[in-house]
Amino acid sequence: MSRHIQITFDAHDPRALSSFWRDALGYVHPGPPGVDVPEGADPSPSSRLRSSGGDPIAAWDDFLERIGVPKEQRNTRSAIEDPDGHGPRLFFQEVPEDKAGKNRVHVDVRAAPGLEGAERMAALEAECARLVALGAARVKRHEPAPPLSAGFIVMTDPEGNEFCLD
Repeated sequence: MSRHIQITFDAHDPRALSSFWRDALGYVHPGPPGVDVPEGADPSPSSRLRSSGGDPIAAWDDFLERIGVPKEQRNTRSAIEDPDGHGPRLFFQEVPEDKAGKNRVHVDVRAAPGLEGAERMAALEAECARLVALGAARVKRHEPAPPLSAGFIVMTDPEGNEFCLD
């Protein structure tokens, strides 16, 4: 029997990092227990309204306030989920220390499945530009080197975690 997995990120700002990955992957922030958040109501932080009616982040703030969590502890955790239920849940937890070295495990964002050569690299470049606009940084482009590599781009998220556009 297979197992469901959750990938956990250590972060200085769990809410901001989860919002980056939400926008990068097309995921959503789930609502808190017992709160129905309408489907498709997870706007980007820049357009978010401060009412829990359609905003899962605001719903979490309201929920945490209701159960007595102090304001300074409300951004210690965050999570996002694949709205289609296929991908793993991503969990973000606050930690005090900085990232110290290269990730031993990293995320590959499959931005060009089935594409090859110039078409593949153009698709990766377009996705790279979109992610840079969201706060990622481009590190290095690796050209196709058949038969073992179709080419990829190494990037970092806003907190410096490496990931690849594949």
